Amino acid sequence: MNLYALLQRRAAAGKPVRVALIGAGKFGSMFLSQVPTTPGLEVFGIADLDPDGAREACRRVGWPEDRIARTRFTDEAASLIAAPETEVVVEATGHPAAGLAHAQAAIRGGKHIVMVNVEADALAGPLLARQAAQAGVVYSLAYGDQPALIAEMVDWARATGFAVVAAGKGTKYLPAYHASTPETVWSHYGLSAEQARAGGMNPQMFNSFLDGTKSGIEMAAVANATGLMPPPDGLGFPPCGADDLPVVLRPRGEGGALHHRGQVEVVSSLERDGRPVHRDLRWGVYVVFEAPNAYAARCFKEYGLVTDPSGTRAAMYKPYHLIGLELNVSILSAALRGEPTGAPTGFRGDVVATAKRALKAGEVLDGEGGALVWGKLLPATESLRRGGLPIGLAHGLKLLRDVPQGQSLTWADVALDESDAAYRVRRAMEAAFAPSAQAAE
Repeated sequence: MNLYALLQRRAAAGKPVRVALIGAGKFGSMFLSQVPTTPGLEVFGIADLDPDGAREACRRVGWPEDRIARTRFTDEAASLIAAPETEVVVEATGHPAAGLAHAQAAIRGGKHIVMVNVEADALAGPLLARQAAQAGVVYSLAYGDQPALIAEMVDWARATGFAVVAAGKGTKYLPAYHASTPETVWSHYGLSAEQARAGGMNPQMFNSFLDGTKSGIEMAAVANATGLMPPPDGLGFPPCGADDLPVVLRPRGEGGALHHRGQVEVVSSLERDGRPVHRDLRWGVYVVFEAPNAYAARCFKEYGLVTDPSGTRAAMYKPYHLIGLELNVSILSAALRGEPTGAPTGFRGDVVATAKRALKAGEVLDGEGGALVWGKLLPATESLRRGGLPIGLAHGLKLLRDVPQGQSLTWADVALDESDAAYRVRRAMEAAFAPSAQAAE
């Protein structure tokens, strides 16, 4: 609870925390909106494929012209990362391969990296975090996005002596959404294609939120950062409101929806028949925890916590998250404390491309949020056993054989370019965190 005080000291000393932002999209823009009201924090440069668009983003969020004039805008991320002024790199492109390259460049350059790009984190975050630690810099999940907020709640529970039963987030989910495509997505949001275009909404990105991919990616990040494990055959998305968390999120043997204690799970804001869940957690995050003794359980009752029937399990939750508006917490934690706001400590969860329909040999995969595959969360050991194709690389690859609907794809199903940099990083991560490698350590 001292980040602001530490930042004030840096500001008073004339040594602001200097940030290089890569990607001025929605998340980046939300972060930029907070910079003018955070003395001691300076974005000295922004890299974006459209530098003029990045300038306009700064105007749109309220930056004065003099601040824009003294900010460096470029389409060359590498030069910005290497600049001596850069203390913290914020990777907010959302592109997995670019995210890996930018993160490794930052680590090699001795710069802290805040990985807004959770797609890249799910693809090879455990390796990046290990490389950052070896280089003496911080690799961090992005505060304001749900994985870092969940990791914080898990840390709170464990630091106060509670065992964590489950942790995760809420979303809008029905089983049929797994088959959603960019052409059908807007009907599920109650929008027309014309309304979505007028709002500048990207159908493939919004489809990844709906079809289960984004949930899988974020829960992989949480599993890798906290030690909580995925269920063995994907997220269950049980319908659940805020008041029912400790009842629904308990082991199946006790009438709950969990495969095991210590699990990541995403709860749905919709009942399976489409009715809204009462007091849903669609925009929020949660942790379910367990009293270690009868005295603590009695305290739960005395202080009004809603519990499961045993009286031993309760939940804490945040109903909302503020995305990039909260990102300063990660940046300042890295620069001023040398600590991440959540970071991978192992390879426990993986997100595997899974067929939305029957796929035919010769078709070319269109990636996260596309028409052909969605990302299914699996335990990393199971993904490695199957040779699962990670969703972060399932773009632009030609199928070598038919794949039935609902089946997860493997490396052997696609034509690979083994010289591709992102492919090589991913394979290096698999080798480093394979069970045999872990046992040798």
